[in-house]
Amino acid sequence: MALLRLFMLMGTLLLSATSLLQAEGGLKYSYVPKKVYAKQIFPLTIADTRNIKTKPLYQFDPKSGIAPLSKKPLLIRNGDDSFYTFYFKAGNTNEVVTPRIFVDDNDHFTILDAQHIPIVHLEPHKDFCGVLAADMKIRNTQVSHYDEKNYLVTLSVEAYEANLEDMYIEGASEYGVEALNRKGAKCTAEFYVVLPETQKMLTFDYFNTIKQQYSTLQVPIELRDTTVVTQTDLNPKEDSFDKLKKYAFMVLTGFFLLMFLFYRDFFYLVLGVVSLITLLTFYIPHKKICVKQGAPLYILPTENSDFSTRIATKTETSLLGERGVYKKIEYKHGIVGWIKDEDLCKN
Repeated sequence: MALLRLFMLMGTLLLSATSLLQAEGGLKYSYVPKKVYAKQIFPLTIADTRNIKTKPLYQFDPKSGIAPLSKKPLLIRNGDDSFYTFYFKAGNTNEVVTPRIFVDDNDHFTILDAQHIPIVHLEPHKDFCGVLAADMKIRNTQVSHYDEKNYLVTLSVEAYEANLEDMYIEGASEYGVEALNRKGAKCTAEFYVVLPETQKMLTFDYFNTIKQQYSTLQVPIELRDTTVVTQTDLNPKEDSFDKLKKYAFMVLTGFFLLMFLFYRDFFYLVLGVVSLITLLTFYIPHKKICVKQGAPLYILPTENSDFSTRIATKTETSLLGERGVYKKIEYKHGIVGWIKDEDLCKN
């Protein structure tokens, strides 16, 4: 009996010591959402109000069924206080239980208890794309031929606290997410979807978790001139910049030649010739490459990208760009895609 009482006393002291360490440590939750939606990316914030700052080391209970999307927290300082935010993704059940967090701040060892957060399920909604976000924008759009009857629409998406990996378009024959990247609350991705050529507008809704309502995004489906499409990469801004450079060197060439005619100074003639030569480099024909029969034509230059079609016969075509082991080409009827180095013809 005495031994039992001793163990009970030691347990009580240990619990008291743990509570004291938590109180003295100055590390506690400053934000825990009262509810989250199914598949929502949500934040969990820890406040550090200690007088003496050391970099805390966070560890998450491995027995928990959920882990943060990144073990590196988003750090925000406000005066003498620091706030560490971790992001989690809710499941499709009725409750999300966050893991216990063990914090080693050198002077103290703090345990932050698991949090039980109820999950709310959204009602079915027409045109919902599956994304829940604090904000979502389409930064760039590229439209190219997929086959004789369909377009391939590629969207460069930027969102915050968003599950972009779940994005889809209802009724589309093919769609997917590539190049997903998270940094703190910010998430970017390339989303592609195959749509019929007759469709002139892509309209879809995402659920705004701040406003707690659906927001609509619209993207016009406009195929630019084939010569423009084949010179651009995933980012349409690059082609606009090339045009700007061409116009700039045209103006410079004309200006320097006029100055030469007016002042008869060969210095201006040299500058004019240099500008003209630089301008002509923009119009040099693309290098030709040979592609094997049956080679897959990938939608994006990434390892997990789907391919839109296969090269029907051994083909010689123009090299439009390179990215790692991928080569960008134009296939028949203006269909643009990427092939791997291994699918080039052998000499």
